Amino acid sequence: MAVHGRSRLRDLFDESPTPHIAHPPRTHRRHFYVATDGSYRPDGGGLGAVIETRDGERIARLAVPDSAPNNNVAEYRALHLGLDVLAARAPRTARVGVLVDLDDLAANVNRAVLAADDPDWAPGDCRIPAGSEHHWRGIQARIAGFGELRAARIDGRRNPAHPLANTPEEYAHVNDRAPRCVLPEPPTSGGATGPGVPPPSRSERRTGH
Repeated sequence: MAVHGRSRLRDLFDESPTPHIAHPPRTHRRHFYVATDGSYRPDGGGLGAVIETRDGERIARLAVPDSAPNNNVAEYRALHLGLDVLAARAPRTARVGVLVDLDDLAANVNRAVLAADDPDWAPGDCRIPAGSEHHWRGIQARIAGFGELRAARIDGRRNPAHPLANTPEEYAHVNDRAPRCVLPEPPTSGGATGPGVPPPSRSERRTGH
């Protein structure tokens, strides 16, 4: 259930699994959330992205026609696009929550995050779809360019970027809106059991430890 005055993307992120990484106690303190989706059709697909602050302020919505060779490549292109747009509007210290509906993409993003944080931990090889190599390198560069980032896997039916990617021609008007650089309000202080704080079971640890 959404909370008034709080990002819908934040609610989706808090409710969704983050492959390889348990939700930490400060999950609710992400600065920005970006949801992306890519679609493939033989006659042309699209890329969609929605970016919000944790307070629910809309930073950007994008609906871009695209001609990816398949759906998996489209998903990587969409995330690359969304992170590029956010990077132009957010400080390097930003903590970012990513929402995608492709399991392998969410897992690969979190593998890259963990490998960068702890070179001694072996998360396994990232299997990148052929044709996505350039976009994966761009995604990795963006991951390194933020203060903190992790990815959650959401149901495609709940992904707010889904309609933007699937019918970009119907949402072309969202691309005409002026870019916004909005910083979220500082989080309110409170105890460890205050409103909106995830339960203690969501500790800052790797899955399986």
